[in-house]
Amino acid sequence: MAMVELERTPLDDVTRSRDEAFAGLRAAMSLAEALRCAVRLEAELPYREELERNLVMVAYGGGKDSSYTLAFVRAMQLILYRVHGRTFRMRVATNRHAGMPRAVMENIDREYQALRLYDDPDCELLLVDGDEVSEFFVDSPQREQVIRRNRLDILMTGHRTFADGRPTFCNSCNLSVFNAFGVAASSGTGADLIITGDSPREQRQYTAWVGRLARQIRATGNNPAKQHASTGNGFGTVLGQLDDIAGAYFTDILGPDASSAIAERQVRTDVPRRLRFFSIYDETDYAAGDHFELLTGFLGFQFDDLAFSFTESDCANPALMAHLRGLKAERLFQRSYDEGMTEYVEFALGLMRKKDIPAGLIEMMRARYDSPDALRRMRKLAAEYALETFALTESHLVCMTYSPFIGQGAGLEQFLEREHPDLAGRLTEIRDLLAGVTADQELAARLEDLSGLECERLQVLYGRPTQGPVIDLILRGDPHKAVIETKHTQNGPNTFEQISGR
Repeated sequence: MAMVELERTPLDDVTRSRDEAFAGLRAAMSLAEALRCAVRLEAELPYREELERNLVMVAYGGGKDSSYTLAFVRAMQLILYRVHGRTFRMRVATNRHAGMPRAVMENIDREYQALRLYDDPDCELLLVDGDEVSEFFVDSPQREQVIRRNRLDILMTGHRTFADGRPTFCNSCNLSVFNAFGVAASSGTGADLIITGDSPREQRQYTAWVGRLARQIRATGNNPAKQHASTGNGFGTVLGQLDDIAGAYFTDILGPDASSAIAERQVRTDVPRRLRFFSIYDETDYAAGDHFELLTGFLGFQFDDLAFSFTESDCANPALMAHLRGLKAERLFQRSYDEGMTEYVEFALGLMRKKDIPAGLIEMMRARYDSPDALRRMRKLAAEYALETFALTESHLVCMTYSPFIGQGAGLEQFLEREHPDLAGRLTEIRDLLAGVTADQELAARLEDLSGLECERLQVLYGRPTQGPVIDLILRGDPHKAVIETKHTQNGPNTFEQISGR
């Protein structure tokens, strides 16, 4: 889409604002690495004699690592300006999903103010909501269509996986992130380079994994109606393979008849052919502990109770993953909520250690869940967040942990007897409704009330197996999982279970 041209600030004001930003950065961080990286970046820009013609894009999620990345790229932009009196244009793009609380928007706003991005006509600040691109505004409300889409994806995947954290919340979200890359990179006249913190080796490994996953999914027969060519090595090709994965994934979880919903979730692929990646990996260190003063001081970053959740500092959904584990232990396994939460917390703290998250942040998270009172507080916060963000009640969440509708309703009898005994005697009627044999509107409304899903969605689940090959393939290569020792009944034997999350 064409972006509205911003009114240009008088040159002396721009110079003054850039000088203030540079002075702040110089006082808060070492600029030696940014200087070396700026020299390398300048050599790779397509218009080296006209720096202002180059558009460099930074994906900024609002978390601690991407906050440092943005500050680093801003430093490079200002260094080149001080050397040449001109510099590249910078596009900052934030993909917003329903799980991004206001605290993240406020962190973004504080960083934009600290770096004087609002005052700079060569800085374009974009907010991507689905396929909609707008100028970033801290008070911009969440888009209702994005919330509805995220809610449906959570429920449909959660009901296939017994509410396992990673697929329930992250599969569709990850695909939306890549769609946002395509949307933002192709906006207006398009970007020339995308800054990444991944090493070239990591980029090659990820590209190979995406290609392999796309081929494996095609081999399962879960093919989207239209597939992209698998040849080539540009970013557009990778996005095309991700679009193939998205088509197969959403066809699987939403059903082949949900053509409009599947089309809404496609990955944008028409990025400029000239678009390339530029890695800052060799010059940067993402250990947040080494940049704590920069983050919490100059940039004004705050670790919010929900926005900072285990391995994530820009998403509240991991708090819901922990809450669902507690509910599963309490209701499905007939144990206690606290036991389930403790299992998830131990797993997630392990993920934090693997990701080399600073010990102080790990301790902050551990303390948040380290007593019965703390667990009650987090249970309340998570329940409120689920209701306010996704309109998901505890009944909806408990139903998802049972996943009672999949596999021709294999777990339906147990679910009804335990959670809705008044419906247990209507099991045959419910099965007939889910199989499409009858159309009892009153009963359909009751099932929607307890599950959060309309009858036609429940009918799709009724005909689906647990997880299935597409979900299995995506989770197979995901490192955010572990096998834990647990119990599936109150007094039963110890058993082993794979759980995933963030």
